[in-house]
Amino acid sequence: MFDSSNPTLKERSFEKSITSDYQGDVMTLNGALNKFGILMALLIAATMFSWDQFQKGSDPTTFMLVGLFGGMIMAIIMMFKMTWSPILAPGYAVMQGLFLGSISAFVNEAYPGLPMQAVSLTLLVAGVMFLIYRFRIIPVTQRFRQIIVVATVALSIFYLVQWISYQFMGSPIAGATMESSAFGIGFSIFVVVLASLNLLLNFDMIEKGAEMQAPKFMEWYSAFGLLVTLIWLYMEILRLLTKLQRR
Repeated sequence: MFDSSNPTLKERSFEKSITSDYQGDVMTLNGALNKFGILMALLIAATMFSWDQFQKGSDPTTFMLVGLFGGMIMAIIMMFKMTWSPILAPGYAVMQGLFLGSISAFVNEAYPGLPMQAVSLTLLVAGVMFLIYRFRIIPVTQRFRQIIVVATVALSIFYLVQWISYQFMGSPIAGATMESSAFGIGFSIFVVVLASLNLLLNFDMIEKGAEMQAPKFMEWYSAFGLLVTLIWLYMEILRLLTKLQRR
């Protein structure tokens, strides 16, 4: 279980694709990166569209919900039907673009310029983490994977419990993590660091998938998995910047 904390990028996902009856070209690292570039272009286009609609006076709630649940459904389907990723991955990028554009425009209304700062920091962090992985500054060892996976799973469980407690009790457990206090900011910094380190695991799994000669469609699936982590990183950075603005 300790291969990647990203549920979309696990070694057994690549192994499953290889043992299928697929016959054709194999996945390459450059191919996966090119597919990721396409998904990013679609994400940005959809983000700009929903942002523009908000600026024109449209209610962002519709785009936000359509993007959130539409993307969630596509992600779940892809995790079970990886062969559909060449079609669903672009759709997921568009859905998430609608979601991110809407929520970013909403945040920008309260804190002008904050989303653009979050975008810049996200790209900067992603670039730095790629260089760290490329030059093996932080080697992705088995021990490293175990630590990151356990921490990410624990965080996911914490978020779920916090959400459930808010829905049923009206007050989230450990609500201090959501505040702009020193503790809340420290918690957000920890999550941003954790999301950043997850990128290293993503890069490692994509490289391993290419080495394993996974089917060509896994380029789309790998690009989708990397996009999931990048979106998580952006949302956490945006949350951190919002807390800093409220101090």
